[in-house]
Amino acid sequence: MTTKIVVTGSKGRMGQTILLHAKQDPQIEVVDSFDQDESIENHLKRGATIMDFTTHTATPIFAKAAQKAGCPMVIGTTGFSDAERATIVNASKTIPVVLTPNMSVGVNLLFSVTKILCTALKEGFDIEIIEKHHRHKKDSPSGTAVRLVEMIAEVKGRQVLKSTKHGRSGNMGARSGDEIGVHSIRGGDFVGEHTVIFAGDGEVFEITHKANSREIFAKGALVAAKWASKAKPGLYDMFDVLNLRTPQRDA
Repeated sequence: MTTKIVVTGSKGRMGQTILLHAKQDPQIEVVDSFDQDESIENHLKRGATIMDFTTHTATPIFAKAAQKAGCPMVIGTTGFSDAERATIVNASKTIPVVLTPNMSVGVNLLFSVTKILCTALKEGFDIEIIEKHHRHKKDSPSGTAVRLVEMIAEVKGRQVLKSTKHGRSGNMGARSGDEIGVHSIRGGDFVGEHTVIFAGDGEVFEITHKANSREIFAKGALVAAKWASKAKPGLYDMFDVLNLRTPQRDA
């Protein structure tokens, strides 16, 4: 069965990459594409999945239109405010929405392994996250880093969110046990690199995922589009798409 898609942000890096790979996939049919400054209503095709990698201000507008038209959505955009995210969540009540900061299979395995290690190393290990992206990336920290913090908080307790330190400067005193350090590097043409460090007394665990090409995100997005086209209304992520969610792992 062919999955029909409409690609937003067609002039952007991810939009272009998705279009390239979609045309090479016999199970995908691109029925339309447009840039973020155009009206989505002129491009909606009922039953087609909206592929959105635009901006945090444009996506909620697209989500409302997709909800009205009954079109599934796959969203890889990041940097949403609480109000913008609420609009997307509301849309997911009547259409399937796959919302994830990173559609790479490898990064979602990074999420999974991080959660497992966080459970096993819950006491006595300090956690730091380092993320690197190209000079043109606008939001910081990356959506992937934010999701890593959220997943760690699910294991260690939500109070760690209040103890997250985004970079450090000056005399901040000794590091607290609940603290998570998040450090953003911007420069060159880094596609995306994320490292999670578990630093204990006498031993250190480091997990790193490096994206060398945007192709991995495009391929993951197309997998998500095929999945979303058959899903029931709801808010999903790549754990659902890749069947990584288990009662033991995500209870």
